[in-house]
Amino acid sequence: MTEQKKVLVLGSTGAMGQYLVPELANMGYLVDAVSLDEEKPFNESVRCIRANAKEKAFLEPLLLENKYDAVVDFMIYGNYDFPDYYELFLKNTGHYVYLSTYRVYANEEVPVKETSPRLLDVSSDKELVESNDYCIHKAKGEDLLRASAYKNYTIIRPAVTYSKMRYQLVTLEAPSTVGRALAGKKVLLPEAAKNCQATMSWAGDVAKMIARLLFKKEAMCETYSVTTAEHHTWGEIADYYKELVGMEVVWGSTEDYVNAAPGSNYIGKLRQLKYDRLFDRVMDNSKILAVTGMKQEELMPLYDGLKYEISRIPEGFVFNDTPEMDEILKKYE
Repeated sequence: MTEQKKVLVLGSTGAMGQYLVPELANMGYLVDAVSLDEEKPFNESVRCIRANAKEKAFLEPLLLENKYDAVVDFMIYGNYDFPDYYELFLKNTGHYVYLSTYRVYANEEVPVKETSPRLLDVSSDKELVESNDYCIHKAKGEDLLRASAYKNYTIIRPAVTYSKMRYQLVTLEAPSTVGRALAGKKVLLPEAAKNCQATMSWAGDVAKMIARLLFKKEAMCETYSVTTAEHHTWGEIADYYKELVGMEVVWGSTEDYVNAAPGSNYIGKLRQLKYDRLFDRVMDNSKILAVTGMKQEELMPLYDGLKYEISRIPEGFVFNDTPEMDEILKKYE
C-alpha cells in the first residue's frame, strides 16, 4: 500500500486555500492547514492548525518534524523578509509551490503568457521598481528561487481570484462591491478602467490547477499562470454585478476613485490600478491546462461563478461600511 503524501498549506483560509484544502483531501493527501483563523477539519485527512506561519519558532519545527512531501505557500512576504524563508522551505520539502501574481506582468503582450515581460525587468518607473510594491516583491521572490541551487519549486501566478466572500471589481473588494450594492449604495469606479480587459478566475478552478501541479516532475522550476482564459471589460463585469445584486455604478475620475477606495496607502492603491487594472489582462492559460489535463470549457464561467459565490453569503451578514466612498460620491450627485 502506497503511503499517503503529506501536504502543508500555509494561509489555508484565503480565497484559494479554502478550496485547495478540500481538493487535496479529496485527492487522497494528508493535509495540514495553517491559518490565523480557527477552522474545523473537513475530514480525518485534514489537520487545522491555528498559528502565524511567519513565526519561525512555529514554522521550523513544523517543517522538520513532519517532513512534508509538498508545501503550498499562500503567505505574502515583502522582498525584505522572503530571503529569510525560501531556503527553509526548499530544503525541507519535496515540492515547494510559491504564490506569485499575474501583477508581475508588464503591459507589453496580449495575450499574456508566462514568458511575457515583467514590470521588475522592463518598467521605466524607477520608483516602482525600487519599491516594495506587491508586483515587485513577488517578482523578486521568483528570482530568489531561480537563483537558488534547488530544483524543487514551482511558481504560480494567479489573476484576480474570486471566492467565498471575495467579490472584486477593479481594485475593490467585497465590502465596497457587493456589500455596498446590498446596502443600496452606489459604487464609484474609475472611467479609465471601464473598457480595460480583465481576467477573474474562480478559486475552485485555481485550486484544482494547483492541486494537479503537485509532484509533477515537469512542473519543477516552472512558472504557471493559474487562471481562466475568459476575459471581460471592467464595464461588462460591473454589468454582471448589476444583474446579480442591483449594483449601481458611478464612473468617475481616477483621483476620486483612488481616494474613495479603502486603505490609507494612496501610492499603493494608485499603483495597483495603474500597473494592473488599467492594463489589458487577457491571459493565455494553455501552459497550465496542458500540464494539468484540464480544459478551458470545464472552467467556471464568470457570471455563473459570481452568482454561486454571492449565493453563499451567510443570511444576515453585514459587510463593513466604506464611508470614504460615500463622501466622495456626493460630488457626483
